[in-house]
Amino acid sequence: MGGGGGGGDGEPEFQIAPMIDVLLVLLIFFMSITSAQVLRIDKEIQLPVAADAKKKEKNMMNEAALNVRWDKSKSLITFEDTKYEDVGPLVDLLRQRKETNPKYRVVIRGDKRLPAIEIQRVMSVVAQAGIDDISFSALNKE
Repeated sequence: MGGGGGGGDGEPEFQIAPMIDVLLVLLIFFMSITSAQVLRIDKEIQLPVAADAKKKEKNMMNEAALNVRWDKSKSLITFEDTKYEDVGPLVDLLRQRKETNPKYRVVIRGDKRLPAIEIQRVMSVVAQAGIDDISFSALNKE
């Protein structure tokens, strides 16, 4: 006379279908978060090699990648899938991010073919936004 899907012996059955549904939802959630962050990295950038480069920290919630690629005679700045010819809107966007999240930091992914003056220019853009936590992406071996 009791409820719950059982045979006639009163033992409750283990329902596996709802468990699988929950696991699939979690899997899709984590896949979508991971792929969104990975897609924002420019694959054409050739990172410089630094023998003493440290492994990246796992916490990516407070940081963003600023891609700077060398294209023949000029640098191309890309942030969150948007290319910036004029850096004014980029400064405003980064400033807003810093205001909403005081721990916000920027990882500069500069192409190894970039002249040093271009990296200085990008650092100046990040500094104008009020962000003082900057790091650089590099490989520790070829």
